[in-house]
Amino acid sequence: MLNENKILGLEKLGDFINDFIKKDENNYTEKEERLAYLMKRSEIENPWFTQENQRYNLEQWSSLFTKDNVNNWLSKYELKNTSKRVGLILAGNIPLVGFHDIISVVLSNHIPVIKLSSKDRLILPFLLELWNDYSNQEIEYHIVEKLENFDAVIATGSNNTARYLEYYFKDSLSIIRKNRTSIAVLKGDETDEELQLLANDIFRYFGLGCRNVTRILIPQDFKLDRLFENFVNHQDVINHNKYANNYDYNRAVYLLNQDQFWDNNFVMLKEDEKLFSPLSVINFSRYETLEEAKQFVETNKDEIQTIVAKPELELESIGFGETQNPSLDTYADNVDTMAFLSMV
Repeated sequence: MLNENKILGLEKLGDFINDFIKKDENNYTEKEERLAYLMKRSEIENPWFTQENQRYNLEQWSSLFTKDNVNNWLSKYELKNTSKRVGLILAGNIPLVGFHDIISVVLSNHIPVIKLSSKDRLILPFLLELWNDYSNQEIEYHIVEKLENFDAVIATGSNNTARYLEYYFKDSLSIIRKNRTSIAVLKGDETDEELQLLANDIFRYFGLGCRNVTRILIPQDFKLDRLFENFVNHQDVINHNKYANNYDYNRAVYLLNQDQFWDNNFVMLKEDEKLFSPLSVINFSRYETLEEAKQFVETNKDEIQTIVAKPELELESIGFGETQNPSLDTYADNVDTMAFLSMV
């Protein structure tokens, strides 16, 4: 089989991460000590990458790296034997956000040429090196400062950056990703447990990911207190200096502008039609009919990454608490990366 050693290597990488997560630091092996050191360095370089969030992220990845899981994913595609160089420009808003692209390129039998984000430059090279070791050195990859000599490119950036990237790579096969965010549509009869899971979708990674919920649609009679009551488990977020700075700044702006907002001392709710909200703020709007909510989704579909809602609302949604543990066949912007790579 074309990828057999790489898949076995990925499974071994998952086992390594699992052992690391479960083990007391006093019993770390040399490699585990190295990972722990790099995680601490990552947090120093990028304070948004707390140890808790890095560990959570690693745990989600390790759960995906079983042989059966990977084979089931790859079985949907016809993979080529010829290798091409695929440039990757990675984001750095949450830990290891570019790992899926790297894995996709490697397992589609291509060669990733990787431009790391300065915000996330330490853990990915370590994991790649380890994966290669576990795969009998069968993985060819290059980490570069400048992309050159590539056959296709996958790039992630802001809307402004994306315009530049689209121009720069106009003659290349490419996937260019722009800003997206995620929303929740509440029916009104959600349980406290479901709203607490929604809080995880909002606050994990401080809300910095495109799969984080930043906008909520609620029925006319929904009481905002229910949200605040079920967000309380995340109140420690305000103890993070960078988050607190954003909260203080946005609160001051709203007060100066005499804007109406609801505040529980660590997050603000603001009635606002905008899809994107500032960090520490959740925008919400009320709908009278479900058709209104569906129209909002349709109008903003090109900027929505994920919808969190009950299945009976029929919104092509996922369940509460599931935004930050996507499967291998969940693709950013709903663009099938593996299908793209199979055509390169």
